[in-house]
Amino acid sequence: MDRRLLDILVCPICKSQLRYDRQRNELICTADRLAYPIKDGIPIMLESAARELSSGEQSSQAAVRAAATGHEVAP
Repeated sequence: MDRRLLDILVCPICKSQLRYDRQRNELICTADRLAYPIKDGIPIMLESAARELSSGEQSSQAAVRAAATGHEVAP
C-alpha cells in the first residue's frame, strides 16, 4: 500500500484515519469497526464492500494501537 495514498484516505463514513492491515490486505477503521478490502492494489472504499470486525479482531486492533502509542490495553 502506497504510504502517500494511506495518508490521504479516510473512512467514507466517519472520516477518521485508516490503518493498513498488511496481513489481510485491508484498510481498518477502528471507529466504525469496519475493514475495507484492497483488490488488485485498489482500496474499495464502499460501505457495502466493508466487513465488520469481530469482537476478537477489535481487541487485537486495540492492542496494536496501544503498542504503537506505548499505552496499555485493559483486559
